[in-house]
Amino acid sequence: MRTSTLKRWTIGLLLLALLLAVLGGLIWGGITGWAPSRKDYPVQGLYVSAADGDLAWPTLAAMGADFAYIRASAGGAARDRRFADNIEGARATGMRYGAVHEFSLCAGEAQQAELFITTVPRDPEMLPPVVSLDLNESCATRPNRAMLLGELNTFLNQIESHAGKPALLRISAAFESAYEISDGLSRTVWLIGDFVPPDYAAKRWVMWQSSSFYRINGAPDGVRWNVVQP
Repeated sequence: MRTSTLKRWTIGLLLLALLLAVLGGLIWGGITGWAPSRKDYPVQGLYVSAADGDLAWPTLAAMGADFAYIRASAGGAARDRRFADNIEGARATGMRYGAVHEFSLCAGEAQQAELFITTVPRDPEMLPPVVSLDLNESCATRPNRAMLLGELNTFLNQIESHAGKPALLRISAAFESAYEISDGLSRTVWLIGDFVPPDYAAKRWVMWQSSSFYRINGAPDGVRWNVVQP
């Protein structure tokens, strides 16, 4: 009797675990497969770096990526090892492409500008350069707002002179909260918010990172998916 009851409980628990696993897979599949409607946002694309692995650019273009922003450099010394390959891959498909520098509060603005300029070629076909702004816990010493605005103005003037175009600012919510940077610099902004259009900046966003883990054919590990304000 007890053995029969134990077996039924065991089978029931196994079936419940299986059901939860299936439901979890369906939910995760829905999350990673979601992107904003093309009707609302006709122009959509990705932001990638070496961490996203070996990308199949023709497949990404066929799956609807209209543009690619590609990490070029970070801080004062880090060059993305896949930058040149990713730029060439995007260019070969006819996709629009641009370069991103991840700005560091722990490196000098002149050093960072030199790194970007010596990494990213002058190319009139490139999209405007992007400066990505986020807080890094490893950077303990941070400038005050006035100092940072001065540093960013110096940095932006140099990379914009190189690119021949005004830059975009890709700003995290944490960085905006700390520095109110969108109100301090006269640049268009790219904001971040999974599934929900963000409203944490002082001005309307031009680009929105709508998913941090969008799964698409051609990018086996997922990518950061973005849309352009129509």
